[in-house]
Amino acid sequence: MGSTDTRSAAATPGTKLVAACDVYQGRLTRAQEVWGKEIAVTRDYREILNRKDIDAVIIATPDHWHARIAIDAMEAGKDVYVEKPMVQKWEDGGKVVEAARKAGRILQVGSHRVSNVVYKKAQELFEAGAIGELNMVEAWWDRNSALGAWQYSIPPDATPETVDWDRFLGAAPKRPFEPVRLFRWRNYQDYGTGVAGDLFVHLFSGMHFVLGALGPKRVFASGGLRFWKDGRDVPDILLGLFDYEKTTKHPAFNLALRVNFVNGAGETSGFTFTGSEGRMTIGNGVTLTKLPPERNPGTSAGNFDAATRKLILEENQRKYPPVKQTAETMEPVDAERWVAPNGYSDHAAHHANFFEAVRSRKPVVEDAVFGLRAAGPALLCNLSYASGKTIEWDPAAMQVKG
Repeated sequence: MGSTDTRSAAATPGTKLVAACDVYQGRLTRAQEVWGKEIAVTRDYREILNRKDIDAVIIATPDHWHARIAIDAMEAGKDVYVEKPMVQKWEDGGKVVEAARKAGRILQVGSHRVSNVVYKKAQELFEAGAIGELNMVEAWWDRNSALGAWQYSIPPDATPETVDWDRFLGAAPKRPFEPVRLFRWRNYQDYGTGVAGDLFVHLFSGMHFVLGALGPKRVFASGGLRFWKDGRDVPDILLGLFDYEKTTKHPAFNLALRVNFVNGAGETSGFTFTGSEGRMTIGNGVTLTKLPPERNPGTSAGNFDAATRKLILEENQRKYPPVKQTAETMEPVDAERWVAPNGYSDHAAHHANFFEAVRSRKPVVEDAVFGLRAAGPALLCNLSYASGKTIEWDPAAMQVKG
């Protein structure tokens, strides 16, 4: 992800890559192969933060380093683009929020859907009342490939000489050198956040942006390790249920999320927003389906005696006289759809928004508060999964209740 972020950042007009950091020597070698021998490379991120010619940094490390490096960077006067989830543990989120406020730095989290024109269109449709009163949101992310399930390649030259193992571990539990834990770190609770932190947080970010939502009040998750029994200690299937209270932006509604690494048709993700007057789906584009108001709901008159059945049917016909079906009265199909322009990249747009904020000092959408409100309920899914309990969350204060 660091390489992808760097390509998008470097393609943004007016930016220049000057330094790179990694705990594995092979990645530093690769950085200079791609970006030139003139860029500085180091295994110690603090050397980068000490440089006066650096305005901003990209943090695309394992999750357990996000908060520490982000805080150090902002205290060193750098603006920060940090990959999602913003933090590994929800308790660290407030520290990042406070550090950004105190230092007056720009921090943007890397869930790029908040910069996507398709999601902006969905936001406009929702705010215009296109689907009526919202009552349910469903979202999913299915992957059916080894790389999708984090089976990343392990370089054969990974040794204690080429890897700064202690620096990688950081505050994680100490253990002997084991390269699989570095190069497939998402598979382990010590360094990552599982499917919830990798993918649920994307879904929360996109949905919160569309609805203007702060977060759920209750979180419950269930799942298991069903297929990838390769030593990982995080589930490969996770289901989450969430209750959202009414706010000035939206009514009370329920959210259901699903991530599946076991059996999907390639990689797909999307949303369905269901309201009283329509349904809005987001995939490659946004599609609006208007649902007609309920006409004759029918009866259960057949369960009664003949006289009562007659009375019920007569009353039903008075209330709902027969309507001749025309093109106008038939239920419409998916009639309206919007897609992004050819060649559009929300990842590039997200980086462009970040660097514009770095120059203008105007706030970004996905700042530390937004980032915590997306990461918080995602990380609570892991707590709920492990404990089998429902977790209460205060989305305004960004705190676990009790």
